[in-house]
Amino acid sequence: MCGIVGYAGYRSAAPILLQGLRRLEYRGYDSYGIATLSTEVCIHKKAGKVSELPDSPGILQGTIGIGHTRWATHGIPSDINAHPHQDCTDQIAVVHNGIIENYSALKRDLIGRGHIFRSDTDTEVIAHLIEEAYTGDLLEAVRNTLPLLSGSYALLIISAGENRLIAARNQSPLVLGIGDGEIFAASDITPLLEYTSRVIYLNDGDTAELRPDSYSVYFGDRPAEREIHEISWTPDTIQKGGFAHFMLKEIFEQPDAIHQAVHAVSEETMPSCLLNASSITVVACGSSYHAGMIFRYLIEPACGIPVRLEMGSEYKYASIPFSDVIIGISQSGETADTLAAIRKGICNNVKTVAITNVLNSTITRSAHDTILMHAGPEISVAASKSFISQVGVLMQVVNILSGGRCHDVLDHARYAIEQVLLTDLTEAVDICSKAEHIFYVGRGVFYPVMMEGALKMKEISYIHAEAYAAGELKHGPFALLSPETPAIAICIPGPAYEVMLGNMKEMKARGTPIIALGNDDDEDVREIADVIVPVPKGHPWTQVLTTTVLLQLLAYHTANRLGREIDMPRNLAKSVTVE
Repeated sequence: MCGIVGYAGYRSAAPILLQGLRRLEYRGYDSYGIATLSTEVCIHKKAGKVSELPDSPGILQGTIGIGHTRWATHGIPSDINAHPHQDCTDQIAVVHNGIIENYSALKRDLIGRGHIFRSDTDTEVIAHLIEEAYTGDLLEAVRNTLPLLSGSYALLIISAGENRLIAARNQSPLVLGIGDGEIFAASDITPLLEYTSRVIYLNDGDTAELRPDSYSVYFGDRPAEREIHEISWTPDTIQKGGFAHFMLKEIFEQPDAIHQAVHAVSEETMPSCLLNASSITVVACGSSYHAGMIFRYLIEPACGIPVRLEMGSEYKYASIPFSDVIIGISQSGETADTLAAIRKGICNNVKTVAITNVLNSTITRSAHDTILMHAGPEISVAASKSFISQVGVLMQVVNILSGGRCHDVLDHARYAIEQVLLTDLTEAVDICSKAEHIFYVGRGVFYPVMMEGALKMKEISYIHAEAYAAGELKHGPFALLSPETPAIAICIPGPAYEVMLGNMKEMKARGTPIIALGNDDDEDVREIADVIVPVPKGHPWTQVLTTTVLLQLLAYHTANRLGREIDMPRNLAKSVTVE
């Protein structure tokens, strides 16, 4: 879940590495560090955010270097535990994304052989193992070290006296950027966009030797050819564009995102295994899981296809009957738990489909078929346009399987979202920003919408928010209701409307302040609610989208009122590449 970046070229490496780490900071921001090669390995590293550092420390020379921004797994965030890590001689430096599962045993053995450790990280064992294997050829030393490691890694390594850096990948993403007289390496393409549009996605088991004017890729000890891809994203797509935060920019990009997502799949391009499926299993994590739950609520009544929904983190360890198709949903395409589920399906001869936002991500190369969302880069840690794009793709799948009955609805979805982007949420924010706990309640397809809304609120405002199917409130959660615990409810005309009115009255009778998402002219809702957030009338599918966006905006404005660090909430990282 950390971000790594490397450079070998003709420019000073340090400014490029620091700018690259700023681009990758959504992957982790507990600490940062860079190492460059001059006559020796020079390192600057520190706890805290690289975005708070001036443009360059001014102390690191050289045109080859590596950098790291950390999401802590082993050892607290500190100067000592920040990457890069070095061997006993300080001649070798390593940055690492992933987890070395057998590091404890390796560390004990290394200490027994006289090695001195300076950090609590799993990564440091790699530097010491390379030190033992090094006889003057860094590439050979890395090759001899990698078989000793169990777990996941994307590695960048430099050594004094060697005019190159070595990259290696296993179950953690790593991409090369091919420039003119310079080579880049990074966890994803965002640090590369300012310098090149030509990239190579390394495969598991690959190592690469990067020099200022050349590169070589190997699988094991044999040279390997890897395709160069042209990427269409531009540097402008990773700028705030006048918005206060990336999250707000990405919320406002959702009309275009839903349009792109709906048109990402057609009857001609939809994987044939979905067209012929009699049962489907959806595996996902976090927001993607909520998108999968919306899909289940929509497809089962529309198409009669039963859908199982499984958490990626549990699927690997559960004995679950296999369906015709497994759909794995992952914004980054690198979510470790979802990838494990896809691989489990493949091992059991089940057809697999990936829904992702990143071309040539690991999931696209693992699953049998892929549907790309085409949402563009999402920088804020909290998902907004990637979630709406996942829902758009899944709605289009249901639309196609049901004979196109909602084609017109989806064709106008972007306009429905545009209607709510400028909604005044001041009164609702006044209530939420003073609360320590918030209930989110809904029924039917609006229950997973509320789950996503509660997740957004807790992610960026740090207010404890929990979503419940409204009918479950009396089965325990009612004990938590009080005048200090507001509830947010979706109450829109439909099959559950009357019973939702009853649920809201029950909560109101306990003194709970009610924020209702409903029709502006609904007098029944107005009599109960303290605040009404107006939801435009329309088809239930578009109301799923508009209520989702309204809840994103409520979380954003509440967090902004509280002065939270919205794009980089504490303890979180965007791409969850470890289990």
